[in-house]
Amino acid sequence: QVQLVESGGGLVQAGGSLRLSCAVSGGTFGAYAMAWFRQTPGKEREFVAAINNSGGRTSYADSVKGRFTISRNNAERTAVLQMNNLKPEDTAVYYCAARPDSYGNVWLARSDYGRWGQGTQVTVSS
Repeated sequence: QVQLVESGGGLVQAGGSLRLSCAVSGGTFGAYAMAWFRQTPGKEREFVAAINNSGGRTSYADSVKGRFTISRNNAERTAVLQMNNLKPEDTAVYYCAARPDSYGNVWLARSDYGRWGQGTQVTVSS
């Protein structure tokens, strides 16, 4: 059973940085594509960033390009979202997601992912 646990959320001032981590247990981590999504009350969960199983391909939402970086360490079974120059509109619950894929694809839709973490709150004050 694959389990995902996010950590690293918190309160930060606009312009600051946070580093989110997703620890994955169970399964073969190197055979999973990973992604980060976020959600605010009353809104749909939206795509933030994705990475393929090897870490060689990434994709980002336009709203975070140039500010956020997704990476992974297959030996440590973790996926990381480094968030810089944070803005108040980045405030949300951030979720880590995984789907089996050994072919190097990145996946961008919420419906592409079947395994989710519990979420971690990120709050950016102005």
